[in-house]
Amino acid sequence: ISGVQNGIAISGDYMSAASFLGIAGLIALYGYDGFLYSVGFLVAYLVVLLFVAEPLRNSGKFTMADVLAYRLRQRPVRIAASISTLTISLFYLLAQMAGAGALVSLLLGITTDAGKSLTIAAVGGLMIVYVIVGGMKATTWVQIIKALLLMGGTIFISFLVLLKFNFNISSLLSAAQESSGNPNFLAPGNRYKDPVDLLSLGLALVLGTAGLPHILTRFYTVPTARAARTSVNWAIGIIGAFYLMTTFLGFGAAALVGSTAITESDKGGNSAAPLLAQYLGGGADSLGGTVLMSVICAVAFATILAVVAGLTLASSSSFAHDFYGNVVKKGKATGAEEVKVARLATIVIGLLAIVLGILAQKQNIAFLVGLAFAVAASANLPT
Repeated sequence: ISGVQNGIAISGDYMSAASFLGIAGLIALYGYDGFLYSVGFLVAYLVVLLFVAEPLRNSGKFTMADVLAYRLRQRPVRIAASISTLTISLFYLLAQMAGAGALVSLLLGITTDAGKSLTIAAVGGLMIVYVIVGGMKATTWVQIIKALLLMGGTIFISFLVLLKFNFNISSLLSAAQESSGNPNFLAPGNRYKDPVDLLSLGLALVLGTAGLPHILTRFYTVPTARAARTSVNWAIGIIGAFYLMTTFLGFGAAALVGSTAITESDKGGNSAAPLLAQYLGGGADSLGGTVLMSVICAVAFATILAVVAGLTLASSSSFAHDFYGNVVKKGKATGAEEVKVARLATIVIGLLAIVLGILAQKQNIAFLVGLAFAVAASANLPT
């Protein structure tokens, strides 16, 4: 896989449903405090570029535990790295599953909890089959296609939002504040009352990215260290543009849709972007509104598929290679055995993610992803 392809795939892997649905919802409901997520995710890739991409590629290893076992005691570090990878991946996965439930429910008009739970189970089943059949190459291509779709959809919606306000960002922000009914909507403190909480969240988002297992595995798919650098440069450009546009999605949804309509549809605010698309297309009963919302939901669904595939692949391969191959079999497992165990692990991890996703469906998914970033920043990056 070339550096440019990998860069687009990395951005596809990183711009998750939490970014597209969760951050737009947080900004629409909490203003400035939601916007901090965008800034944190955006700055994070500089840490990856400066400290992680090249050394990882040069190590010529396969998983994060391989790199750590190079310097530290093999058996304990592989067990710890497997547990860390599975923990982070599960937090991340349940956020995507909760997003999938909110999305499909909105699209099909499902309002009952049982119906939403069924949609999460169906989406999870689809993801498991895709990863088992497709592997890393299929996952890379779905991430590339999804990144292009997501950028196209976000640019179009951002353009329509700005058009509504004659390309005046100041009047967009004023309208969002007015619609929220909160005079402090554009000031910190609507969600995080304590400044230490804001600082802590910012640190977790900025440092956590450099410790995310599914992002780290992407650096082993390119042939050289130079290609790894190229990957990160492309990823920074695409991701930077995307997170700037989540501002227009969030504040646009606050100004045009309103927080009441957003929370009525989904308590966590995850349906802000699709509802904004519906409004911009002409409203709930118009053909334009229905088509535009469907397109945005399809893009968000592709986003969920791509990220879940990447996460499931990272966690199942870590379990098969690190725990089974090097701890249980003490390095004597064959490649075919590891692949077989990885496929079984994919099924178990997928089922776990479905159950946890059902339990977490009333949470905002950007908040859930924050939990994964906290573990990655605290455990993986320092090590």
